[in-house]
Amino acid sequence: MWQYYGTPGVTGNLTLSWNSSLLPEPRVNIELWGYQETGKPYSDEWEAEWSYLYTLARNFPNGNNFTFTPMPATPQYQAWEVGALRISGSSHTDGKRDVPAIWSNEHALAWHLGEDFRRDSAAWATAKCMNWVALDKKLPNFLTELMDCPCTLAQARADTGRFFTDYGCDIEQKSVCTYHPGAVHCVRSVQGSPRYASGQQCCYSASGTQVLTWDTSSGSTPDRGHDWGTYPYRRPPRVPGLSHWMYDVITFYYCCLWSQNCKLYLDMRPSSDCHTYSPPHLASAFGDPHFLTFDGVHFTFNGLGEYVLVQSDLTKLMVQGRTQPPLTSSGAQANATGLSAVVVKENASDVVEARLGGPTGRTLQVLLNQEILNFSEQRWVDLKGMFLAVSGDRNVSVMLSSGAGVEVQAHEHFLSVNILLPEEFLNHTQGLLGTLNNIPSDDFTLRNETVLPPEITSEPHKLFEFGADWAIRNDSSLFTYDSPTLVDNYLRPPKHDSAFLPVFTQGPLTPQVASLCGGDLFCQFDALVTGSLDIGNATRVAHLQHQHLQQSLQPVVSCGWLSAPEYGKKNGTSYLEGSTVKFSCEPGYKLRGSQEQTCQPNGQWSGVWPQCKPDHTVLLGVIFGVLLVVALAVLGYVMLKKRRRRM
Repeated sequence: MWQYYGTPGVTGNLTLSWNSSLLPEPRVNIELWGYQETGKPYSDEWEAEWSYLYTLARNFPNGNNFTFTPMPATPQYQAWEVGALRISGSSHTDGKRDVPAIWSNEHALAWHLGEDFRRDSAAWATAKCMNWVALDKKLPNFLTELMDCPCTLAQARADTGRFFTDYGCDIEQKSVCTYHPGAVHCVRSVQGSPRYASGQQCCYSASGTQVLTWDTSSGSTPDRGHDWGTYPYRRPPRVPGLSHWMYDVITFYYCCLWSQNCKLYLDMRPSSDCHTYSPPHLASAFGDPHFLTFDGVHFTFNGLGEYVLVQSDLTKLMVQGRTQPPLTSSGAQANATGLSAVVVKENASDVVEARLGGPTGRTLQVLLNQEILNFSEQRWVDLKGMFLAVSGDRNVSVMLSSGAGVEVQAHEHFLSVNILLPEEFLNHTQGLLGTLNNIPSDDFTLRNETVLPPEITSEPHKLFEFGADWAIRNDSSLFTYDSPTLVDNYLRPPKHDSAFLPVFTQGPLTPQVASLCGGDLFCQFDALVTGSLDIGNATRVAHLQHQHLQQSLQPVVSCGWLSAPEYGKKNGTSYLEGSTVKFSCEPGYKLRGSQEQTCQPNGQWSGVWPQCKPDHTVLLGVIFGVLLVVALAVLGYVMLKKRRRRM
C-alpha cells in the first residue's frame, strides 16, 4: 500500500509499526530520508546522495505504531522517489546523522509524490518510463560483460561460488516471487561485473528451466546496479541496494507496476540465456579424510597436521585444512583423522577460517582475520575480496571475487569441504585436491612437480608420503592459534606429525556397518576404523552431498532461445538438449519450414526455420467467395429489373 499509494483505489491511512524496545527513548521523531544519484553517469561527478527530507512527527510517544494520512510533499522534495523512514529519539535535531535509530526498508515513495501523480498515476509513470528508456539507451551497454546464467535450477543452486539465492524468490523459503510470478527460484551473480559493477539475475520454473523475458514478463532481469553492491561501495552505481533501486527497481515501478509499459522495461533488461555457461569444477574432502579431486580421482589420506588442500598461482588462492583425531565410541582417540578447520584467502582478500567449536565441538566457529564472528544480526557479510554467508550453525559459504566458492559443513566429529573453481583455473591448481586439467593421471603431483603414478592409491604408505609433502609451513599458515591446545599441537610441532600412524586397512565388514553403508566404501571404512556408526553415517551423508553436487553441475547443452515466427505462435519454452518447440500460424497463414524443432547434442536446432506466409488457397477462396457474392447480387439485380418490365 505504501508503494502504490495514489494509484487508482489506493488511498486512506498508512501505519508504521516498530519494536519500541529496540530504541530506549520515551519520545521519538519520525523522519523521511531520500536517496538520489547525481552527476554524469560513469564519471567522477557521479555522486550518491542520502538526505534528510522532512519530519512526519515530532516528539511522538515511543509506542509501537504511528498512523497518518499522507499528503503530497512540497515541490522541492518530490524529486526524491526512493527512500526510507527513520525513527530516532526526539532529543536529536532533525536530520542529525549517526544517532541510534530504527530504519524502515528502502521503498518507492509513492505516498509522498505530488498531486500530478495522484491525478493520473499511469500518465505520470508512463512519462517517467519513456524518459528512463531514452536515458538508459545513452548509457554504456552493461549487458555485454555479464556472464550467462546457469542452464538449470540444479546448476544455479550448486554454483555457489558465482551465484547466490535472490531473497525475493527463494524456493526454500517458499517465496511468492512477486516480481517473477512464473518462477519458483531466482539467483543473482555474487560479484558485480568488472567494468560497470552490474549484476546478473537468473530465474527458474518449477520444471527447472529458465524463465526468460522473451517468453514472459515473469522472466529474470539483469541489473545495471548490482543489488548487493560492489567494492568500494560508496559511489554509484555500487551502493548496495540503493543503486539497484535507482536504475532497476523504481524504473520497474514506472513501466510495469504504475503503468502498462512493461515491454519497454523488458526490452531494456532482457534475460540472459545459458548458451555460453560453463559449470564450475568440484573437489571435496570429508570423513577420515577422503579426497575427491577436481579430475575425479578419489583416495584416503588420514595424516595429522595442517595441509594445502588447493592453491593456485592464477589468483593466489589458498585453501588449507587442519586435521585432528576423532574419538571412538569408547571415548578413546581413534587411529584416524578428520578435518577440523579450513581457512581461505585469495590475493589480498580477508582471511576466513571455519573450524569446529562451540560447547559440543560440533558446530562451526567462523573467524575473520583471526577474530571470531558473531552472526546474531546478519547471515551475509561483505568482506574484502569475498562474500560470506552462513546457514544455521553448521554451514558456511565463502564466495571469492574470482568466482571460486568454498563450502564448509560441520558433521559428526569432522568438517566436509566442497571447493568449486571456474574454468579459468584449468592448469592452475596444486595440492591434495589435484591438478585441475581433466587428466586424472597427474593428480598426485608433489611440490617439486614430480608426478607420482595413479597406482599409489593401492599403496597406502606411498599415498601417505604424498599427503605429507603437502603439509604447510609456519610462514605460509593462515590458521589462527588462539588456545594453548592449538599452539602445542599445531603451531610448535612440525605441520605433519610423522609419528602418527593411522589405520590404513579396515577390519571385516559387520552386519550393522553393511546395513548402514550399503555399498559406500568411504562410510564402511570410517565406521569400521573408528568403531562409530555415527561417524560412518556422517561420511555417508557428506559423500551423498558431493555426488548430488557433482550431478547438479553436469554440463547441459543449450541451443539458445527460439522466437515464434511472425504471424505465428510457438509451444515450448525449454531450449536444452532434447527439448522440442512446436510452431503454428494464425488463420490465413500457412507454415513453411519445420513444424517443430528439437535441440540436438551439437547445440544446433534441427529442421528449417519456420515462417508463416499468406495462405493463397484461403486467399483465392476468399476472392472467389467475394466474386460469387457480387455475381449473385448482379444476377439478382438483373432478374429483378426484368420482372419489373413485365409488370
